[in-house]
Amino acid sequence: MRKGFASAAVLLGAAALVVSAVPAGAAPAGPPPGPGEVAPGQRTATPALVEGVREAAKSTGSAADAARGHLAAKESRYHIGDPGRDLRPVGTVAAGGHETVRLQQKHRGVDVLGGQYVVRMERKGGQRTVTGTSGKYFTGLTTGVEPEVDAALAVERAVDAATDQLLADRLPREDAQPLTGTDRGLVVIPRGAGLLTRHVTVRGTHPVTGVPVLHEVYVDARAGYPVLQYSGIKTFRTPGDGTAARAPESGRTRPGAGRAAAEEPGVKGSGVKYDGKTVELPLAYEESRKAYVMRDHTRMADSTKNTLSTWDARGKDVSDVAGTWPYDILEVGSPTPAFGPDATEAGAVDAHWSAGKVYDYYRERHGRDSLDGRGMAVNSLVGVTQLGQPYVNAFWDGTKMVYGGGDAEYRTLSAGLDVVGHEMTHGVVENSAGLVYAGQSGALNEAVADYFGNAVETDTYGIPMDRPDSGLLGETLCRNKPARECATRDLNDGRTTSKSFLGVSFSVDNGGVHLNSTIFSGALWDLREDLGKTLADRIVYKALTEYLTPLDGFTEGRAAVLAAARSLNATDAQLRTAERAFNAHGIVPGWELAMGMDSDQLLGRVNTDGSASGAGGGWWAAAKSNDDGTEPYSVWAGRADGTGAQKLMSPNDGRYHVHPATDGRTVVWLAVNRRSMDILARPLAGGPVKKLWSGRRGASYLRVEGDVVVFETRPRPAGESVRYVRLSNPTAVKVNDEPGLRTAFPSLAGGRIAYGTIRRDGLTRTYGVETLDLKTGKHTTMGQLGAPARVGQTAITGDHVFWLVPTDDESGLTALRRADLDGTGVTDLSPGEGPDALRASGLVATDEAVTVAASTPDTVYRNETLPKLWQFPADGSRRDRVSCNRGEQARPAMPGGRQVVWVDGTAGYTDLVTRTRPAGRCD
Repeated sequence: MRKGFASAAVLLGAAALVVSAVPAGAAPAGPPPGPGEVAPGQRTATPALVEGVREAAKSTGSAADAARGHLAAKESRYHIGDPGRDLRPVGTVAAGGHETVRLQQKHRGVDVLGGQYVVRMERKGGQRTVTGTSGKYFTGLTTGVEPEVDAALAVERAVDAATDQLLADRLPREDAQPLTGTDRGLVVIPRGAGLLTRHVTVRGTHPVTGVPVLHEVYVDARAGYPVLQYSGIKTFRTPGDGTAARAPESGRTRPGAGRAAAEEPGVKGSGVKYDGKTVELPLAYEESRKAYVMRDHTRMADSTKNTLSTWDARGKDVSDVAGTWPYDILEVGSPTPAFGPDATEAGAVDAHWSAGKVYDYYRERHGRDSLDGRGMAVNSLVGVTQLGQPYVNAFWDGTKMVYGGGDAEYRTLSAGLDVVGHEMTHGVVENSAGLVYAGQSGALNEAVADYFGNAVETDTYGIPMDRPDSGLLGETLCRNKPARECATRDLNDGRTTSKSFLGVSFSVDNGGVHLNSTIFSGALWDLREDLGKTLADRIVYKALTEYLTPLDGFTEGRAAVLAAARSLNATDAQLRTAERAFNAHGIVPGWELAMGMDSDQLLGRVNTDGSASGAGGGWWAAAKSNDDGTEPYSVWAGRADGTGAQKLMSPNDGRYHVHPATDGRTVVWLAVNRRSMDILARPLAGGPVKKLWSGRRGASYLRVEGDVVVFETRPRPAGESVRYVRLSNPTAVKVNDEPGLRTAFPSLAGGRIAYGTIRRDGLTRTYGVETLDLKTGKHTTMGQLGAPARVGQTAITGDHVFWLVPTDDESGLTALRRADLDGTGVTDLSPGEGPDALRASGLVATDEAVTVAASTPDTVYRNETLPKLWQFPADGSRRDRVSCNRGEQARPAMPGGRQVVWVDGTAGYTDLVTRTRPAGRCD
């Protein structure tokens, strides 16, 4: 499958991005020396939290020097051998006699992903006193840091991996432009003894939808296999596939630099917001344009002299503005200081006024000067579109806020003060805790943005906290719907970890950053209602800026908030209130163990990313890493009934062994290293491993039956080709060598290969499905219902050919089509439109049933919207859910009959599981 599923504990974020897959390093026996409360680190000797101490620090030199000196002096507590070498200062925040120093961990000179440690100090009379520390310093790292993969190969592999994840079993457009990658250097991922990777940023446009793409990909620097991948865009609404922004280019001129000197700052103007209220707007008069422009000089006049500006990006596609600056746009202007209806409808009035309110909130409530705390310019772009259509979303791209222009149903998202507060808070988070935007740390990022976005709105409008709708987000955006029907999220939705947490891959909502956020933000919102806004806001802000570090998840978030409350002298009653808020939402240590499942486990914590599973002849095959994810993947096989011992099929030779398939007699798979990608085979009964094929760009959709192995290669984004080899004669043969023909999505059964076809005649594309009878060499074309706009995966049995027909790229709806082997009797088992349509991707079949991985086209993103497994009898008489497990279900395979094997993310990590029959309805 092209859909990359998150690695077990490493990627799904049951507790954080790396959860149990953090460096092994035995914690010291007994409590560490010294006074104060100490929370041990998870599989690291360095404590995760130290509080309640008052220990003198060296006062000479910088705050960073004093912080590192403290860690060195207390080596028996922190187990950081040489802080001066291993910890690089990344920022110091000083306010009111308090200093907070953030230090980035390095291993042998290489940055460690998420390795940050924080030291908190008081400074009085020239003396510094350490009051606490927190964060993650991984003590078990021993990996070498000499790469064997060069930057060019890492970029190639990263681009291929990002392309595969974006396609998710779809074909790229003929005119799709290849993605591009930029090597960012070496990074150690803190798994076990450490995994040396090359960090690559992949940019471009989605090969199907054409929207912007930004993926952060980490490639094993020894074997060349991508081991971690997530999108870098921070949106308000859960984005569709590929809605991502490019990272900002370095060396860009600050927007507004070089403006004509002939301007009059500090002009007061006005405009009408979407709610009909007239508000004051700080402006400037620009002589060269003879216009009043939305440029506020007043707010940072006493610091950096930077401005808060709102820019007219109407006519710009989101791909023109995401992560880069379109230099032909101008600040929104008007011939008079009173802006008219055009500025209102564009969302400019709301964006400019709201950005000022959010700035004021952070300045007045928390003493923070702009998003970075150092007076950075605040820029908002309004009115962007997407491929000529309305863009109903908003995002922070690392330098600015971008707002779509809205549509007939939704106003521009800048019309929500809570939306503006949410996006600007992403900038605050990025410039403080830096919570990685994936898995649980990403959900924590979203939760904090939701909390402060809503805090600004409720405070500005005087909304009582006990009002039923006080926790709604985006409730004012709809033109006609009432608030509760319009809202994107509700901080008072009562969600808990045990009932509501959704384990999903990074290809789905970046690992659940929006799906799971209100579990945590709900606890924070309860805290605000019970403790009052002033104290609660101070606690949450202090936790964010002085305690949290990039890979923290829900459990660490709870600890940070409680520690911040204690440092602010909260009473015992107030601390009990805070604990109760987290307990009520199930955010307690060990909460990940409370997930229930209706399936049987075949292989626990497979801990792999981007590898399909296989099954056939009563056996399964899957790729698995070790428990902490440090080992390259190996292929294992076992009986589908769970009896007998599991068999290691692949050699442990440093290569990544992935995408296995089996027919119950032989297992085939792809082996990846820095030099090549090889298809290997080995009998289940034992014997030597045999190489069948080798290529530079790899293979997918491996299938085996008897002597035949079929697979798809894709040397470029629009260059699919289905080939087959024989175990007895490993010479690759195309299933159809017609000039210009693209073939894809192969399946194999009964001596026949089924595959999708794409024929081109000028600008016309014709999509279809064919079979090849390997015994006779005859090609048979399947009939169609109308003229399909796309073609998806195929599955062939002894009686039928099944295939997926995507009906619309934007809706994602997909018909499940069936034909007899002679191409006649074409019918749809599942429609491509209407209330029963599915968004299907994976497809497997036996003579008795066909199973698809699909989601429902819900308008609200929830559990049922996630990829689930649906099964149809071969006659299509009904459809059932294979499993009622909560969370993502992916990579189905069928060992025979109606039994299904799949990779399940319900528990917050990935298991290979099975059911022998469908569960039926899931209510």
